[in-house]
Amino acid sequence: MTDRNERPLAVFDLDNTLAGTAHRQRFLERRPRDWDAFFAAAPQDPPLAEGVALVLRSARDCEIVYLTGRPERCRRDTLDWLAAQGLPEGDLHMRGNADRRPARHTKLAILRRLARTRQVRMLVDDDELVCLDARRAGFTVVHARWAAPSGELKDAQEREGRT
Repeated sequence: MTDRNERPLAVFDLDNTLAGTAHRQRFLERRPRDWDAFFAAAPQDPPLAEGVALVLRSARDCEIVYLTGRPERCRRDTLDWLAAQGLPEGDLHMRGNADRRPARHTKLAILRRLARTRQVRMLVDDDELVCLDARRAGFTVVHARWAAPSGELKDAQEREGRT
């Protein structure tokens, strides 16, 4: 078996890549948006079969890393959700609680940091702008298109830096 530190990394987003967020979109449609309720509902996210299958296949050859725009205050709920779905253990990189940069900036910075010491085999993410910037930076990207896109979530990721 290959040493853990020699295996390439497969980096997976959570919301609308592994976890279905449609049931909590209503909290983003309000004005003002109810971020506390949006994140509090995350433990009830259904797993997305396509994403789960891909992460399980990837774990055969890669070390799994989770990269989300969720704030750090959601770490316990997020780790519990990953475990409840039977997903492989892996480092979880989250947005700082006060970080409001667009997801494409925060995620690309983390990808670049990971790539300094390890091969990043692929990034799997649903956010079109994250995917575009990661490809431009030379990363292999799988655009997760298996969840219905949400304009409210896209706006939140890009303009408000919330997820």
